[in-house]
Amino acid sequence: MESLISLVNKIQRACTALGDHGEASALPTLWDSLPAIAVVGGQSSGKSSVLESVVGKDFLPRGSGIVTRRPLVLQLHKIDEGSREYAEFLHLPRKRFTDFAAVRKEIQDETDRETGRTKQISSVPIHLSIYSPNVVNLTLIDLPGLTKVAVEGQPDSIVQDIENMVRSYIEKPNCIILAISPANQDLATSDAIKISREVDPTGDRTIGVLTKIDLMDKGTDAVDILEGRAYRLKFPWIGVVNRSQQDINKNVDMIAARRREREYFNSTPEYKHLAKRMGSEHLAKMLSKHLETVIKSKIPGIQSLINKTIAELEAELTRLGKPVAADAGGKLYAIMEICRSFDQIFKEHLDGVRPGGDKIYNVFDNQLPAALKRLQFDRQLSMENIRKLITEADGYQPHLIAPEQGYRRLIESSLITIRGPAEAAVDAVHSLLKDLVHKAVSETLDLKQYPGLRVEVGSAAVDSLERMREESKKATLQLVDMECGYLTVDFFRKLPQDVDKGGNPTHSIFDRYNDSYLRRIGTTILSYVNMVCASLRHSIPKSIVYCQVREAKRSLLDHFFTELGKMDQKRLSSLLNEDPAIMERRGALAKRLELYRSAQADIDAVAWSKRVDKNILKSSYADHSYT
Repeated sequence: MESLISLVNKIQRACTALGDHGEASALPTLWDSLPAIAVVGGQSSGKSSVLESVVGKDFLPRGSGIVTRRPLVLQLHKIDEGSREYAEFLHLPRKRFTDFAAVRKEIQDETDRETGRTKQISSVPIHLSIYSPNVVNLTLIDLPGLTKVAVEGQPDSIVQDIENMVRSYIEKPNCIILAISPANQDLATSDAIKISREVDPTGDRTIGVLTKIDLMDKGTDAVDILEGRAYRLKFPWIGVVNRSQQDINKNVDMIAARRREREYFNSTPEYKHLAKRMGSEHLAKMLSKHLETVIKSKIPGIQSLINKTIAELEAELTRLGKPVAADAGGKLYAIMEICRSFDQIFKEHLDGVRPGGDKIYNVFDNQLPAALKRLQFDRQLSMENIRKLITEADGYQPHLIAPEQGYRRLIESSLITIRGPAEAAVDAVHSLLKDLVHKAVSETLDLKQYPGLRVEVGSAAVDSLERMREESKKATLQLVDMECGYLTVDFFRKLPQDVDKGGNPTHSIFDRYNDSYLRRIGTTILSYVNMVCASLRHSIPKSIVYCQVREAKRSLLDHFFTELGKMDQKRLSSLLNEDPAIMERRGALAKRLELYRSAQADIDAVAWSKRVDKNILKSSYADHSYT
C-alpha cells in the first residue's frame, strides 16, 4: 500500500513540473483527479504547528499576517532507522537540505520568486519532499490560511483570492479535507469548519483536528467536540497539543514535544479515555492509512481517465499537425513531406480510393458520346449546302466520275464541328481535376496548419492543370484535324459503283445535280462522319487521360518542387507561418500528453508488480499445499 502513496507523489511532482497544478485552463488536468489531503485553517489556528509536529521538524516560515502564500505540497517518505534526515525541493532536484532552517528560508525565497517581494498569493505549488525515519508515508497540501481582512501591502481582494484558492482544492471530490480549528474559539466561528461544511456538507471527506486544547479556559474542555456531539463528522475528531510560542522560541525538541503531548492526554482526566486516538503521531498514522485506502479506491477511475485523455490529446495533436522545423533543410523537408501527402491524397481520388475520380469516366462514357450524338450536321449536309459545295468544287467544268473535292469539303466542314465536343471534354476533365485538387488540399491535415503553404500548393497545382489542359486541348484537337486532313480511302472504295458515281452513269451529265443524287452524297458523307465520330469517341478519352489525368498523377507539383529548391530560408519560413496560438496550444498539449503517458506508465508498473506479487503468493501456497 505504501507504494500507492509514492506513486501519487511521483505523479504530483510530474504534474507540477509539466505545468498542471489544477488551475482552470483549456487543458485537461490530471492533478484534480489525484487523491490528496488539503490542510485548511484560519490564521493563527495552529495549522503550521500541526504540520511541523507531524513531520517532527521546524521547517515552515512563521510570522504575522499571511505567511503561506503558495500551496506547499509536502511529501513525507519514511526511510530506514538510523538514516540521516534530509529534504529536497522539486525546483532544486539535485540539492539535499539537511539544515531545516535552510528549508524554511528556501520556501520563503521560492515564494518571493513567484510572487515578487509583495504579499500577493500564487496558486503555483511548491513541492517539498522530506525523507526521515520519524515520519509515515504521507502527502499533505498546506494552503494559505483563511483570513477576514487584508493587511497593509495586500490588495483588498486578498480575502476572496485566498478563499477561491482553497475552494479550488477542497471542492474536488478526490480531496480529503484536514480542517484545523482552535479549541479556544467557538467552533461555530471556525473558518475551516465553515468552508468545509459548504463543500462537504455530509462530512464524508472532512477530518477535523482540534488544536490549542491546552489553552482552553479553566473549567472548560473539548470533549463534546472530540466525541462528535458538537459537530459530527464521518471520522472521529483528533485533538493535538502543539508547542507553545515559548517552546518554539527555545527550540524545544520536537520529539520531546510529542512526548509531552502524549503525557498531556494520558494525564488529563477529561481526555484520558480518548488518549489512544489523540495527538500528532496518531494523526499522521491515521492520515497515511486513510490516504492509502482512498488512493486504492480511486486508481481504476484514474487509469480510465488517463487512457481516455491520452486518446483525446493524441487526436488533437494529430489535427494540429507537427511542429515547424528550425533550419532551412528541415523546413524544406517538412514542405516536401506535406506536398507528398497532398499528392498522395490527390492520386487516391483519381484511383478510386477516395471518391471523385469516377466523374472523369462519366465524361468519357456519357457526356462526350451525348455531345457527339447531338451533332446532327443539318447545316453541313443540307441539300442547299451539298449542291453549293459540289458545284463550286467542279469549277468551270462538271466532274466526270465523282465530285472528290466536293466530298472532301463537305467531310471537312462536318468533321470540324467535332472540335466543339472534344474541347468541351478537355474542359470538363480539367474542371473535375481542379475540384479534386481543392478536395485534396482540404483533406491534407498539415495544409490546414499552414495557410500560406496551402494557398501556394493549391495555386501551383491549378497552374499545372492549366498547362496540362492546353497540351491536352492541342493534342485532342489534332486528332480531329488529322481526320479532316486525311480521309480513310478504303471506306469509299468499298462503296457500290452507282453510289460512288452519284447515280446511273447512263443519265445525262446535267442530271447529276438532281435531288436523288445529292441525297446519296449526303448519306455517304454522313456514314463516313459517323464512322469518324465512333473512332474519336475512343481516341479523345485516350488523349485526355494521357495529357491530363496521367500527367497530373505523375507531375502535378514538379514545377512547384523546382521553385522550392530556389527559395531562401526566409521564403520557406513564410510558407510555414502558422497561428502563434496553434503553436502555443501544440506545445502545451505535448507537455500534457507527456504527463499522462508518464502517469500511465507509473500506474501500470505498480499494478504489474502487485499482480506479480499476488501470483507468487498463489504459487507458493499451491506448492506448500501440494507438499
